[in-house]
Amino acid sequence: MKLASLKSGRDGRLVVVSKDLQRYLFAAEAAPTVVGGPTAPTVVGGPSGPNTLQAALDDWSNARPALEELTARVEAGEGKAFDQANCASPLPRAYQWADGSAYVNHVELVRKARGAEMPATFWTDPLMYQGGSDSFIGPRDSIPMADEAWGIDFEAEIVVVTDDVPMGVSAEAALDHIRLIMLVNDVSLRNLIPGELAKGFGFFQSKPSSAFSPVAVTPDELGDAWRDGKLHLPLLSALNDEPFGKPDAGIDMTFHFGQLVAHAAKSRPLGAGCIIGSGTISNKLNDGPGKPIADGGVGYSCIAEIRTIETINNGKPSTSFMQFGDRIRIEMNDASGASIFGAIDQVVEKYEGP
Repeated sequence: MKLASLKSGRDGRLVVVSKDLQRYLFAAEAAPTVVGGPTAPTVVGGPSGPNTLQAALDDWSNARPALEELTARVEAGEGKAFDQANCASPLPRAYQWADGSAYVNHVELVRKARGAEMPATFWTDPLMYQGGSDSFIGPRDSIPMADEAWGIDFEAEIVVVTDDVPMGVSAEAALDHIRLIMLVNDVSLRNLIPGELAKGFGFFQSKPSSAFSPVAVTPDELGDAWRDGKLHLPLLSALNDEPFGKPDAGIDMTFHFGQLVAHAAKSRPLGAGCIIGSGTISNKLNDGPGKPIADGGVGYSCIAEIRTIETINNGKPSTSFMQFGDRIRIEMNDASGASIFGAIDQVVEKYEGP
């Protein structure tokens, strides 16, 4: 099942999208479905059905049958033409957005480039920060930035969306709480990060609004590519229309998504619609740093990583961070080459102020 939110108000309008991303039906168009016994029937769907993705996640067990009925109809040819440019992020705002760093190779390289030792615990206990979730931007919206000197970088990642997760859940049980999977461009302002970390209180200004893929999909939609809490497919990124990265998201992932969700829920429950990120996808090459695609490698999922490798090899970076007018495209294809989530396709734009 594939779901999207067309731009409408603060929280979008939920639609069910065909597998080929060509057609959609509004979730509220679902035929009413009666669930429960004769003494306590509940009607789901129709005009009172979930009109937003958050509403569907809040009552997933009842909303899913109506959404699956719509999926059958849209696959049979019903619906209007789907245009990814009309999409907000599937959750235009969320109660929780926590991003991990499951690809420890990426962390190790970044620290090595600045001469910092990596604690051994990074291999056994996930890193995670709490991001801003009140102002996600659409997958085809521009990235507004006031200053190029902030060190504008993209980060191509995978995220999962949960239902209600109890505090103290095990990593294995946490996998059963994953309802949807998406892609994200977790924008980072690299030149603001050192100052913030020096305060010892985490990211804030250095992590502006993120953008998620046009479409969110249920795990069953991914077939064998989704296994062991990992998505085993290459994540593609192109910077200014040039291939930049194609690392396999199932390789070198130190912590699977069950472990990341469990980590987030160690001391608090997670509410339905919680988004948990993988961190920047990063692959090693023969137990060493990866190589650019042009040199026969799988490239990178952010500019910072190629800069770290340039620093390690040459003593200084040579690749610049993003400038006004630069374009980033992030996408994942299935084994046949068809886009699964649609594409995040954004241009950095000068922000002139309110």
